[in-house]
Amino acid sequence: MTEQPSRKMYSTDLTNAQWQRIEPYLPVSPTGGRPRLHSLREILNAIFYILRAGCVWRLLPHDLPPWKTVYHYFRLWRMDGTWEAINTALRVEVRAKEGREPEPSAAILDSQSVKTTEVPGVRGYDAGKKVKGRKRHILVDAMGLLLMVVVHAASIQDRDGAKLVLAKVAGLFPRLQLVWADGGYAGKLVDWVKTVCAWTLEIIKRSDGVKGFQVLPRRWVVERTFGWLGRYRRLSKDYEGLPETSEAMIYAAMIHLMVRRLARRAQPVAA
Repeated sequence: MTEQPSRKMYSTDLTNAQWQRIEPYLPVSPTGGRPRLHSLREILNAIFYILRAGCVWRLLPHDLPPWKTVYHYFRLWRMDGTWEAINTALRVEVRAKEGREPEPSAAILDSQSVKTTEVPGVRGYDAGKKVKGRKRHILVDAMGLLLMVVVHAASIQDRDGAKLVLAKVAGLFPRLQLVWADGGYAGKLVDWVKTVCAWTLEIIKRSDGVKGFQVLPRRWVVERTFGWLGRYRRLSKDYEGLPETSEAMIYAAMIHLMVRRLARRAQPVAA
């Protein structure tokens, strides 16, 4: 079903073309029981509104489904792996549209430390960035599309946090052979990646003779991904109680980005 919502649309709402892209990857509705009152399209619209606007669940506009219903689906899809599955499916589609292989042969690793709020949960202090909160460790492909994210306490050093990410990725991408990272990952991690994952970890360092800002080869790709995620105000800090919820929020933001990209590319060019 591709009908537009009857209410006035928000800029974050899925268009018909975007909904057609994402609908096939949503879980099938269980048979029997009470009929669903709100469409999955409207549930997604509400989640994307939360992500982009940065408001709390209870402040969802009244013309969207009730916040408890929306949160129920967001939590359910976090627990059953739906967010990761949709991210994987759409990433393969985007890569195919760009004429690339479905799975990457190279990836880029980086982390971002963000502050937390008074919400209880895992946190720590990143002495290097002087941030008390959590660290988002992401692995992206050469296009900047998300392969894996792990959220952990900011006090965990990059080399140790990288192991959490790479250990989850090992075995998922048969073509993956090379991972790029910055100087913070140098040292014993290079041998660990070779031994445990059978990949090459290539460290890209800044030139000592260059002062100020410097665009580093390959490293700018993952920085751009963090920039994309920065458009979603809910990710400006880590407001979530569980790191797993933070990871689901990041997957949802990437899904929103990719589905818009796919729908835009599919539009016919006017004569």
